[in-house]
Amino acid sequence: MANQGTTALATLGTGCFWCTEAIFRELEGVHSVVSGYSGGHVENPTYEQVCAKTTGHAECVQVTFDPNVISFAELLDVFWKVHDPTTPNRQGNDVGPQYRSAIFYHDDEQKRIAEASRAAAESIKIWPNPIVTEITAFTIFYPAENYHQKYFERIGTRNPYCTYVVAPKVSKFRQVFKDRLKASS
Repeated sequence: MANQGTTALATLGTGCFWCTEAIFRELEGVHSVVSGYSGGHVENPTYEQVCAKTTGHAECVQVTFDPNVISFAELLDVFWKVHDPTTPNRQGNDVGPQYRSAIFYHDDEQKRIAEASRAAAESIKIWPNPIVTEITAFTIFYPAENYHQKYFERIGTRNPYCTYVVAPKVSKFRQVFKDRLKASS
């Protein structure tokens, strides 16, 4: 499963990467989270190009994690609950294909786990509407510009978007997943 020694990779899109990065960084077993772009056809896209909706890329995060501490399935449990996977190309007021819900699987095992996880989330009706999350093969990941990395950690509520969108998501995440947080979170 995309293992690199004692680490593995997961590439996930849940809308704005500022929210996703802030959440996944706090999970026990996660070594790093990088905001970036995946799933499109333009090489080395810029944020402005992705926002123009012509690159095919989704804003996403690439998570390096220890599968002996947190499994890919456990990451997906968080994934399903921290964003709305039922609205195509939209998360709240963020609209466009770059905000689509996506799992970019790195191997056949991740694909199998992602499909089973989606089926399980559908069957227990985590969301009242059908899940539209794209599950597609990973091809390449382009890290976002430096100013996007650790954005919420650096900027916090000095940015109104972070105050009204990111902070409430992080707060809810901390309540729901308090047993999976790093000791320092």
